[in-house]
Amino acid sequence: MEETLVKNLEHQIELKDFKLNSLLQITNAINLQRNVSEITRLFEFIIREQLGFDKFVLFNKQETWNCLSRVGYRGKVKEMDVDKVLGRFTEITVIESSKSAILNDFDVVVPVFHDGRALAYLLLDKVDLKYDGRYDQTFSYLSFVQTLVNIIVVAIENRRMAKVNLHQERFKRELEIASTMQKLLFPEDLPSNQRMDISARYTPRHEVGGDYYDFIPLGNDEYIICIADVSGKGISAAMLMANFQATIRTLFQYKRFDMQNLMVELNKKVMSTAKGEKFITFFIAHYDANSRKMSYVNAGHNHPFITNGKTIENLDKGCIGLGMMDELPFINVGEKTLKPNTTIVLYTDGVVELENEAEEFFGTDRLVKLVHNYYPLKMEDMNSLIFSKLDEWKGPLDLVDDTAIFSCRFF
Repeated sequence: MEETLVKNLEHQIELKDFKLNSLLQITNAINLQRNVSEITRLFEFIIREQLGFDKFVLFNKQETWNCLSRVGYRGKVKEMDVDKVLGRFTEITVIESSKSAILNDFDVVVPVFHDGRALAYLLLDKVDLKYDGRYDQTFSYLSFVQTLVNIIVVAIENRRMAKVNLHQERFKRELEIASTMQKLLFPEDLPSNQRMDISARYTPRHEVGGDYYDFIPLGNDEYIICIADVSGKGISAAMLMANFQATIRTLFQYKRFDMQNLMVELNKKVMSTAKGEKFITFFIAHYDANSRKMSYVNAGHNHPFITNGKTIENLDKGCIGLGMMDELPFINVGEKTLKPNTTIVLYTDGVVELENEAEEFFGTDRLVKLVHNYYPLKMEDMNSLIFSKLDEWKGPLDLVDDTAIFSCRFF
């Protein structure tokens, strides 16, 4: 009797030592930043050599389910639907019979959950063997096995999340740099003087966007004003727009193009850059302050409008969007003579297609009405007012598109 009690106590002490040593080995491996394969091999050694389980499979959920460890089992596991076969198990369960072939090859399912989400399932065979010189493989060991699996898969998940967070942080920094660089592409000092009052405002949906506006002086009396919108959003749209803006600036720096030839050249450039995957809607105008004559081309863009505060004229002559076809099928150049105190309002579709909670568009009519109601305002104040009305219109909803306003008044 006394001898049996001593043996039981010795066995319990030995068992506790084993558990502590096993946990210490695993945690040391994790703390020493061992790779996943090394930690997995250590786990396999403990389960197979020290606990005596000769057949087991460990499934681990990262982005998708995968087989992290397979020992002594030759069945197919690669294409197994883990959620379908094992998703119903939420605690250690003895498998008595199952319609699943793989479950019939094992005795026990050991699930591991973290924050209410399944991270792993361990399938074990031969759980009914008794102590035979190695540690007892009865059901009482399974909670310890579950603890080991929990430590390993949580460590793997933490490493995965650390990599994801690192990638996200790097991506966020790259976006911040891209956003800063994109802002440098927009004109900083728009003129506000006795000849003209020019102002613009732009809010991208994301850190970078695909809208663009520009004001390019050609000497002292001639000016280019333009606005554009790339199909699509995000970095790819921003990169295409940056390339497009550089092309425009380069063309005007080295050569004076008439409007038709300019559009031909720009269309070729967009086609070669975007490979037909994106297109650009574009409006460009050339204004001569001495003659007050303006020529323009609208390449599929939202119609800018000319107004005197009472009536409007849409600037709708032009061609199809750039990059839609290898060759532009037609190019019409519009001509206008601007009277004193005339305003031109250019905008992108993010303004007029902004929806409220009732799924109504802000629309061109509201934009025109705002401009007429507050016509005496300076252009900067006008743009600020328009954006405040857009904020009121969308309410708690997020922007669904990049939004740009470019307002030009010629005295």
